[in-house]
Amino acid sequence: MNKLKLLLLFLFLLLNHFSAVASPKSEEMKKSPIHTKQSFLDDLPWLSLSSVDIEKIAQTLANAYQEKKAIINFPYSLTLQQAQEIQEQLIQLLIPYQGDIIGYKAGLTNPKAQEMFKVSEPVLGRLLEQMLLPSGAKVPAKFGAIPMIEGDLMVRVSSEKINQAKTPEETLKYLDAVIPFLELPDLVYDKDVQLNGEKLIAINVGARLGIVGKPVILSVDKLSNIQITLIDESGKVIAQGDSKALLGDPIKSVFWIKETLNNQGKTLKKGDLLSLGSMTPLIPVKPSKTITAKYQGLEANKTTEISVIFEE
Repeated sequence: MNKLKLLLLFLFLLLNHFSAVASPKSEEMKKSPIHTKQSFLDDLPWLSLSSVDIEKIAQTLANAYQEKKAIINFPYSLTLQQAQEIQEQLIQLLIPYQGDIIGYKAGLTNPKAQEMFKVSEPVLGRLLEQMLLPSGAKVPAKFGAIPMIEGDLMVRVSSEKINQAKTPEETLKYLDAVIPFLELPDLVYDKDVQLNGEKLIAINVGARLGIVGKPVILSVDKLSNIQITLIDESGKVIAQGDSKALLGDPIKSVFWIKETLNNQGKTLKKGDLLSLGSMTPLIPVKPSKTITAKYQGLEANKTTEISVIFEE
């Protein structure tokens, strides 16, 4: 540890000492498992989290994922880099059970969602083979710790040349299909844990399961004007949305995923599936419900449908 770090550590300990003396509530705050107010320590990630800590956090998240149990205690203030490292290790822990990476998902593509999670751009997660199920699949209502459903949209990469695309419009040349998609995310954290973008990245942006329909051949204008309606088994409309919710234009989501991966030293490959974000609000899952997604604009003069059945 160099002299600067020693000096900062000394200042932190000194400030912490005087804070404890000045505040009669300091001991009570220390006992709280979740700290919602930033401390001096939060600004010094090299003091708060080691590589061993990151490994332990990833293993804890993996255990919660496998056991479908909510994380009720997460007393960490993560940096973006730390969150990404945790996600990378989490994915490696899940691959033996969920299969290899077959694509990526963009989360928080809506400005309101970004504001809620205190981020200025979307967040990136990985999709694994066993996460994707066919339309009509029966899924336990308790498929995760905090099971949810949302209307989504996928595209499929046709060429690795997409990695050289300079504009969102150019990426269109390297996509060959658009796919209806109902994502079944798992928010993992208990309601008492204050969520932010970094915590969401750490849990792989909540990727858990998803319902996919048949691929539809992609045309230039097919992404820009797609509407979706979610209905239950009684025909009641429970959510609606359209493709403009995806950064204003779905192709911008594609470009963002490509750019983010490139900045991480990674590339897209032929056949990768890209989940472009939520077109509808997140909806809690209930047992004994059948949810159908009806898409307009995906196929000419036709309504495209996919569905999922939630069992007890």
